[in-house]
Amino acid sequence: MYSKILILRFPKTVVHQPVACNLVKEYNLTFNILNATILPRKEGIMVLELSGSRKNFKDGVKYLRSQGVHVKNASQDMKRNNKKCIHCGACTAVCPTGALSIQRPEMLVLFDQQKCSVCELCIPACLTRAMEVRPTSNTFFT
Repeated sequence: MYSKILILRFPKTVVHQPVACNLVKEYNLTFNILNATILPRKEGIMVLELSGSRKNFKDGVKYLRSQGVHVKNASQDMKRNNKKCIHCGACTAVCPTGALSIQRPEMLVLFDQQKCSVCELCIPACLTRAMEVRPTSNTFFT
């Protein structure tokens, strides 16, 4: 099983098409949407984890590109600025993977980077903006 987190940018001419569903039907891939903002008649962006055989993965990415979708490897990490964090716990409520959790009884917010899917939901939830995205590369799939 091959799996990667991708950032998909949909031009406004493509947002109405069922391209993600076609990845399942035509390429036998599974996906987990981690974050999405797609509005009718406007550009959309989706962060998803795409999984399947390596060949089907490559074919699925080729299909996306042929539809006008820009596909980028989500090679980025989340980082917590410990000096800014006040351990309020707001980020733990929105973290879908449990990468952010509260240590009891101390009530400290812990960040496990290994569990983080880089969905970025913690960024707007953080009152002090202690959570930051750190790009590790900017590689587009070809």
